[in-house]
Amino acid sequence: MAENVAKKGFFARLKDYFKGVGAEMKKVSWPTRKETYKYTLVVIVICALFALLFWLLDTVFIALLGLIVK
Repeated sequence: MAENVAKKGFFARLKDYFKGVGAEMKKVSWPTRKETYKYTLVVIVICALFALLFWLLDTVFIALLGLIVK
C-alpha cells in the first residue's frame, strides 16, 4: 500500500484527498436552521455570563488591591 501511495504524483494524491473529504462531508449530520439559532444563542449567553463574572472578579480584586496598597 505504501508503495502505491509513493508512486502517485502530487496532484493524484491531492485529488484523492479531496475525494475523501467530499465523501466524509456527505456523511456529516448538519444541524437545522432552528438548532443553529439555538446553539448560537447559547454561546452568546454563556459568553456574556462569563464576561460578567470576570468583570465582577476584576472589580473585587481591584478593590481589594486598593485596600492593601493604601
